[in-house]
Amino acid sequence: MDRSLERLSGLDASFLYLESAAQLMHVCGIVLVDPDTVVGGYSFGKLKSELGRRVEAIPAFRRKLKTVPLGIDHPVWVDDADFDVDRHVHRIAVPAPGGDAELAELCGHLASIPLDRSRPLWEMWVVEGLAGSGPEGNATVAVFTKMHHATVDGVSGANLFAFLCSLEPDAPLPDVGDDATVAAEPGSWELFGRGVLSNLAKPVDALRLVAPTTSLLTRTIRRARAGTAMAAPLTAPRTSFNGTISGRRSIAFTDIDLERIKQVKRRVEGATVNDVVLAVSGGALRRYLESRGELPAQSLLASVPVSVHDTSTRPGGTNKVSTIFARLGTDLADPRERLERLARSNANAKQHHQAIPADTLQDWAHFAAPRVFGLGVRMVSGLKLAERGPVIHNLVISNVPGPPVPLYFMGARIEALYPLGPVFHGAGLNITVMSSNNGMHVGLIACRDAMPDPWQLAQHFAAELDALDRAV
Repeated sequence: MDRSLERLSGLDASFLYLESAAQLMHVCGIVLVDPDTVVGGYSFGKLKSELGRRVEAIPAFRRKLKTVPLGIDHPVWVDDADFDVDRHVHRIAVPAPGGDAELAELCGHLASIPLDRSRPLWEMWVVEGLAGSGPEGNATVAVFTKMHHATVDGVSGANLFAFLCSLEPDAPLPDVGDDATVAAEPGSWELFGRGVLSNLAKPVDALRLVAPTTSLLTRTIRRARAGTAMAAPLTAPRTSFNGTISGRRSIAFTDIDLERIKQVKRRVEGATVNDVVLAVSGGALRRYLESRGELPAQSLLASVPVSVHDTSTRPGGTNKVSTIFARLGTDLADPRERLERLARSNANAKQHHQAIPADTLQDWAHFAAPRVFGLGVRMVSGLKLAERGPVIHNLVISNVPGPPVPLYFMGARIEALYPLGPVFHGAGLNITVMSSNNGMHVGLIACRDAMPDPWQLAQHFAAELDALDRAV
């Protein structure tokens, strides 16, 4: 039986409206795999065939967008009657010598290409010819994944990818039951009628949000006066990667020891794993900017996405996130002092964030209008407003929990998984880390014109963790 018609939530749709040729809103990942574990031997044809069988059973991989006439409401998901896995899974080889730098250069090019909105919003590129990559040096094949942010956030993306993986090389297909069907494509008049009804309810919905939002602002002002509020946006210093971005992307990746991160956390009272990740990131950024003579006196400000999947009460939608703002302590030379300050400030930020209803961002995003968002993005880009006004935040840093056990992708053992989020006008750098199988994998993606060589930043993560480990 077909599922009922699924409209994109306002937050999901906002990632469509924010997208432009420069501000691409897909989420990427580099998955390094060891093909020697594939039962019966690896071949691209076998991998694509098995992948095709699996995605056929998962609706999220087969649905595409259908817009509402006149754009009076958010788009809906419909089944792609012409779905063909050959349009989504491609084969490519990395140039010799096939190292991490060559892989990152290729993936940076692929990340710069927008997804085709007439098809399901995902692609996978199987990259062969690697000379051994990853923490153990066993990976000779990589899979570069692209999914639009309208389809996934960090948590839902990790869960969706997990459906394509198994705990054993020869595990059978997952059973998805009745969810293997999606809604039939509705007619334009039906969508138009639904859109009219939805718009009629919006004024009432907006009025319901005014009182709780006003109360929230009042409480935030009180916290700010008491010094217990999270760091405020629009207070970040300007760096070379804070300006108008282009559509070109540069990528780097690295690994840090998860067990050492946990040891550092245990040695500093009140610290969490996320605090340590932010402290290491702050230290690496300090080293990078200092080496270029660009270190600002004021601390960098990071936007840190926070999943609200467990606390959200709103049905539907895949993006269930909020955010906190965190000062990274780049103005502090001492690694321990940086971590201790982060632990204190993040504790206040978490309390502040917990006082904000989990669905606040989703509720207000319901009123997102495509024309308004599109006009805003064009103004920011065309007038270069990101280079004139105050800096909202310097970068995005995201920590996505991954599986604590080894996983196999189409029978090939996963050696590392480097997540890569989008970058925005005014914040041309994204650092995303994912823990998996006792490792911590760090993915860096930037606007190529603002940061041509993110390896210069990636190289400082291990050194900064060493310094922090010694300091505590």
